Amino acid sequence: MTSHRLLFGVYPGGAGGDDSGGLASGPPDDPDRVTEALDRLQGRPDRPFLVRAYTAFDDTTRLGGPHATAAPEDAARYAVRGRRLDLVAQYQSAAGDVDGYCRFVRELVEQYGAVTSTLQVTEEPNDTGNPVLDGYYPSVREAIVRGVSAAKERARELGYDELRVGFNTTPLFGPSESFIAELAALGGPAFAAHLDYVGLDFFPDVFRPVAASDLASAVAGLLRHHRDAVLAPAGLGHLPLHITEHGWPTGGERPPHRQAEVVDTVVRTVASLAEELRLSGYTHFALRDADSSQPGLFHRFGLTTDDYTPKPAFETYRALIDRHG
Repeated sequence: MTSHRLLFGVYPGGAGGDDSGGLASGPPDDPDRVTEALDRLQGRPDRPFLVRAYTAFDDTTRLGGPHATAAPEDAARYAVRGRRLDLVAQYQSAAGDVDGYCRFVRELVEQYGAVTSTLQVTEEPNDTGNPVLDGYYPSVREAIVRGVSAAKERARELGYDELRVGFNTTPLFGPSESFIAELAALGGPAFAAHLDYVGLDFFPDVFRPVAASDLASAVAGLLRHHRDAVLAPAGLGHLPLHITEHGWPTGGERPPHRQAEVVDTVVRTVASLAEELRLSGYTHFALRDADSSQPGLFHRFGLTTDDYTPKPAFETYRALIDRHG
């Protein structure tokens, strides 16, 4: 077992995007049940643990005032007893208002910096086909480059020296491998200097089948590819890589026991490669199903059902955190 310790986390909200540009949602979140589940996963209050939360800038955002988290609502309430936010600042301006977005991320640092560990600038900006994701919107690359610097500079001004700023993508292959290198070229040395980590959202065996016997090697291959073929050519191979979203939904031909097996395989693989590939952490998507009564993939990613009844994967993840966290 590796001695390298991972920073774990979970997205605790009940809403999530789907591949049609809509939202998968169901019963409202129950803050008391969320807190209870977070306490159980974290294991002890002195163990660092991330609570992933999303907020967004669009052309209706009012600047100058507080900015609520949309998913989950009032996420800062969960940043207690050693937990801190993994805050995602989405860019969804149809007008391409990068100046407004930069002001937005500075205001996020001011509002949430004291309870935030990682601030992710944009969400999946390489995905151009879904309005739920930030690559759909004009000038997203400029928003990343300038947003990262705006956030980091404001954090330093306020003394939040431990606030890590980064961005993420989904897996990049073929022509898209150059996405991060193109960002680095656009931003130049200042952008690279302000970056603290790069994130990766990946969902093996969800959208394209992977045999159970091949899952560990597929995950390892993907992570090595991202480090060697994507980050290194961009001049960012020195940065930590954080798994910002991973999950596997239940329902239909996807039994709960298989979800537990997938979580176990993926997390153990990440942990075994953490030192070699500079993997800094793993965040699971999601704590609970959006709507357990619905058959769609995007409704059942939870470690629990929508009434917080644990699936087998909940205990699997809790034990992995205890072992590798």
